Amino acid sequence: MFGIWSKLRRLGIVGMNQRNADYILRYNKRSLYPLVDDKLRTKYLAIESGIAVPTLYGVIEIQHDVANLPNIVKDHHDFVIKPAHGSGGNGICVITGRLNERYRQNNGDLLTEDAIGYHISNILSGLYSLGGQPDQALIEYRVKFDPLFEAVSFRGVPDIRTIVFRGVPVACMVRLPTRMSDGKANLHQGAVGAGIDLATGRTTHAVWQNSPVTQHPDTGAMIRGLEIPHWHKLLTLAAQCHDLVGLGYLGVDVVLDRDLGPLILELNARPGLSIQIANGRGLNNVLAQIEKMETIPSSAAERATLGQALSLGN
Repeated sequence: MFGIWSKLRRLGIVGMNQRNADYILRYNKRSLYPLVDDKLRTKYLAIESGIAVPTLYGVIEIQHDVANLPNIVKDHHDFVIKPAHGSGGNGICVITGRLNERYRQNNGDLLTEDAIGYHISNILSGLYSLGGQPDQALIEYRVKFDPLFEAVSFRGVPDIRTIVFRGVPVACMVRLPTRMSDGKANLHQGAVGAGIDLATGRTTHAVWQNSPVTQHPDTGAMIRGLEIPHWHKLLTLAAQCHDLVGLGYLGVDVVLDRDLGPLILELNARPGLSIQIANGRGLNNVLAQIEKMETIPSSAAERATLGQALSLGN
């Protein structure tokens, strides 16, 4: 065990205990957690600050209001229903179209209005929320992913996770939905994680089920070498989220819409460490460098550029 630990340290791998003690506890005030744990609150903050997010069509807060869904979505052929306090993609229902009086899910299933109402009721009861607390259902714009990802995604929308420390982006990966993940961009459920070179915005090393891969398991398309559009804008958005919620160590999830460009999907005060596996290198060196800096640029764009520059030396 000591030999394995020493090897991981040499590779600069940050473990969960180190992440919790050195970064989350030291740089994330507990009082700020509600700003990111509540997706509705995060969305309102972003809108007030001019940060792009998927448009909110409506919110259902109590059982009586479930009947309002048809009115909320009457002008929208497709939409997404999600719990305000959910995690890991649980409880998200993606509607891609309609057939007569039924709603078509992204997996092809047709749902009645009663079936969707039942799902919303489960959200309100806290079935998908952190701690099982009563929740709210958000009804929002369905992201149409950038054509770049068409060959490397199965049914779902890929998202880009960025770790931001002291306002500086330090690591990125794109999570690619698969058949195993049921179209969700969740590594634990079977999505592919592909590291992204911060300096260039190109995908590099990729893993699926903790094993290296070069091709998407469902489509067979090559994963390495994809050039993410709007790259510096995306990193700048991630850096802005530090200013938005005040957390020193956070994960920022962005989606790339084919028409609207980068949109902030959600924030995480306790981002996982699998991003290191996806990139094939640890976070320790770059985090240590930033921690030693006496001054950090105030501009989000400058912090994005700093993160890119630091990546070249790590």
